[in-house]
Amino acid sequence: MALIPPIGASGVSSLGATPTAKTLGATGATDSSATQRGSDFGSMVSDALDNMSSQNLTADQMARDAATGKLRNVSDYMIAENQAQLTTQLTVAVRNKAVDAFNQIMEMSV
Repeated sequence: MALIPPIGASGVSSLGATPTAKTLGATGATDSSATQRGSDFGSMVSDALDNMSSQNLTADQMARDAATGKLRNVSDYMIAENQAQLTTQLTVAVRNKAVDAFNQIMEMSV
């Protein structure tokens, strides 16, 4: 079962950090190119969708186990179901924002 990491462990606090010498090139700009950033974003989206799928599969398996009497602790199923539901809601919200942003960009070009 995949658990959601705490905010501190996910690196959220480092988002606003200034670049270190390791991330800066000789000119002071970051080393990553636009293509590399695009592939990183694509892999991040793919990983998020895989995570959502695995959480839904885990919750479904626990539901089957609960129905057949194999699951001893029902709270484990409730936690897994809530995690799967929240992950799905987050994914839908991000998708809706991306579609809205795309529509706004298309309206600007007309």
